[in-house]
Amino acid sequence: METGSNSDSLDKAETSNGRGNKLGSMLPKIEPFVPKKDQNHNPRELRSWAKRTGFVSHLSGETGTASSTERFDSSTGFHVGKSGRDQRAGGSSPKIEIDPVLGRTRPNMGVEIEMDSGSGSGSRQGRKTVADGNGLGEKVEERKVGLNGNGVENGNGNGKGNGVASVTPLVVEEKDEEGKGGRDVEIGMYPEGEEQGHEGGNGHHPGLKVGLRDNPGFGALIYYGLQHFLSLAGSLIFIPSVMVPAMGGTDKDTASVISTMLLVSGISTILHSYFGTRLPLVQGSSFIYLAPALVIINARDYRNLTEHKFRHIMRELQGAIIVGSIFQSILGFSGLMSLLLRWINPVVVAPTVAAVGLAFFSYGFPQAGSCIEVSVPLLLLVLICTLYLRGISIFGHRLFRIYAVPLSVTITWIYAFFLTAGGAYDYKGCSPDIPSSNILVDECRKHAYTMKHCRADASNAWRTAAWVRIPYPLQWGVPIFHFRTSLIMIIVSLVASVDSVGTYHSASLLVSSKPPTPGVVSRGIALEGFCSLLAGIWGSGTGSTTLTENTHTINITKMASRRALVFGALFLILFSIVGKVGAILASIPLSLAAAILCFMWALVVAVGLSTLQYTQTASFRNITIVGVSLFLGLSIPTYFQQYQPESILMLPSYFVPYAAASDGPVHTINEQLDFSINALLSMSMVVTLLVAFVLDNTVPGSRDERGVYIWSCAEDVATDPSLQLDYSLPGKFSSLCCRSSCLRA
Repeated sequence: METGSNSDSLDKAETSNGRGNKLGSMLPKIEPFVPKKDQNHNPRELRSWAKRTGFVSHLSGETGTASSTERFDSSTGFHVGKSGRDQRAGGSSPKIEIDPVLGRTRPNMGVEIEMDSGSGSGSRQGRKTVADGNGLGEKVEERKVGLNGNGVENGNGNGKGNGVASVTPLVVEEKDEEGKGGRDVEIGMYPEGEEQGHEGGNGHHPGLKVGLRDNPGFGALIYYGLQHFLSLAGSLIFIPSVMVPAMGGTDKDTASVISTMLLVSGISTILHSYFGTRLPLVQGSSFIYLAPALVIINARDYRNLTEHKFRHIMRELQGAIIVGSIFQSILGFSGLMSLLLRWINPVVVAPTVAAVGLAFFSYGFPQAGSCIEVSVPLLLLVLICTLYLRGISIFGHRLFRIYAVPLSVTITWIYAFFLTAGGAYDYKGCSPDIPSSNILVDECRKHAYTMKHCRADASNAWRTAAWVRIPYPLQWGVPIFHFRTSLIMIIVSLVASVDSVGTYHSASLLVSSKPPTPGVVSRGIALEGFCSLLAGIWGSGTGSTTLTENTHTINITKMASRRALVFGALFLILFSIVGKVGAILASIPLSLAAAILCFMWALVVAVGLSTLQYTQTASFRNITIVGVSLFLGLSIPTYFQQYQPESILMLPSYFVPYAAASDGPVHTINEQLDFSINALLSMSMVVTLLVAFVLDNTVPGSRDERGVYIWSCAEDVATDPSLQLDYSLPGKFSSLCCRSSCLRA
């Protein structure tokens, strides 16, 4: 735009005397940008307007956001000449004040930018000094203000949004009065100074030591990979310690199941890193599948089995897991998961995940209390490492926070060996190797329980396990399919999908510039179903899903390379072949395993409730929904568990809550359906999910109040190279899925 020869004097007059408004009214004003379409602006129209007005914007990499409410104002596009107060009144688009005389940003006014703060952080202010053509510095103030889920700034300036606004660098081209000697002022508009990804970028996210696509070297990859899996050791290896003894299995069976879990976890993690969401998330046996497994194990039909009880129950679990995994795969591949995402929000995810951990309160310390001299020191040690020693760094690594569980277990296990070797559990004439059912002496029968739970040498897995044993499909026999158990696992697979959705979103905020698209989430859920199918075929006893605790590990270690997870998964597969590794893990005393599980289950509860950070936690609506969901999720199962007088006499007290399926209050004409309904309503996580899902999607509430998950849209992946490298399938697989929901909303 021509400004005349007296532009400098006008500029000085405006900045010094404040008469810009008067002068501006005498000269032509910049026409507002009015898009042809009501909802989305066309970059070509915007570029054409910018050229006509002298305000040039490079929009080659600009992408839209997932929500229709997060867009440029449909009436004016860039708002010209509005004050900051008007901007904060509810505008949803970046607004830049332009001098009405010169057609450029005012030197004494800041460039005010509104954006969605992906992590819910407050407003940030920063200043950049840009050299002009004459070598003089001009300060351009950049202000980043958090937006809520609707693209509207909160009144207090603290954004609660979940997504990250898609805003590209804005380049303002200024011309002098002779039309030459122009200069470009580039204003960075990325959260926390992050540059938009480009081809060949490493995907390094601010705050991470190793980014999603970083390759720190062969040695570092091995170290970081083992670091991830060691920090999740409790979730990976202690589930068989609970399940197999309840199924009537021997120590050798426990070692075999642990080896199978390591193998399936390694394969599932590699598949997810390449063909799932491609986020650095560990796949493995989750506690979500432990409660339904215990319900099936304690069914009345299996209580009187004495011969081949372990194999029969394992085959029953295999059949149920296979059916549930097929349902989960269909949910993902068909695109139904993309529709379901509209109703899955943090207010639903938080109490559901918390209920998974709370469901085991009746098992935790009652089992750990069988040997207090071992379990209590372990609980104290793991709490000291994670809470009191978390800030201590050794050679630049916070070992006590990262390896709290394996360090505490190892130290306490050594302590238990000293107690055993010192004769603390030696009783005259009593042998720990004789099953309690075969003990004839009353004095030895009284101490059999203590010896089994406390002695470090009670397990004979090391002596009976082979050095090399390769877990193979159908190693326990042909799976058994029943309607009642299959229906249970179908609902549980839905709970696992809800848990994974929350984990995907939390992990994406830690490692990537934007969350995945609904299509990528559906692809991840579908692959989880396929991995659960592998778990059912191999016979690990539980399905495979994303481990929620992994986001906590990423946040502590700041290591998010998926290459590292692949290397760690390869070592996991190698360890599964060495039979003695599973035997060593199976030799951990039961009281010690129960004690560490108390901490792991408590951590699951905490991680689940932390999802509420994406919502307005002080909202009475949210407080009521979460509180009612959790209370009913614990109280309703208790109601179903009281209808089992026979179970109270036949089962240990810590297994009674999982025996309601056979004796519940629901009685219809179909016994199979009775078993399924009584089993589902006796599980806390299922009841909590149902209550939270219904309340959150029926009780009115704003998007910001509910903390609605903001997912990226398909156009983001198509136009943003960094997102293509983060979430797109590798190589030719990406083109094969171009017509499916892999990259679409």
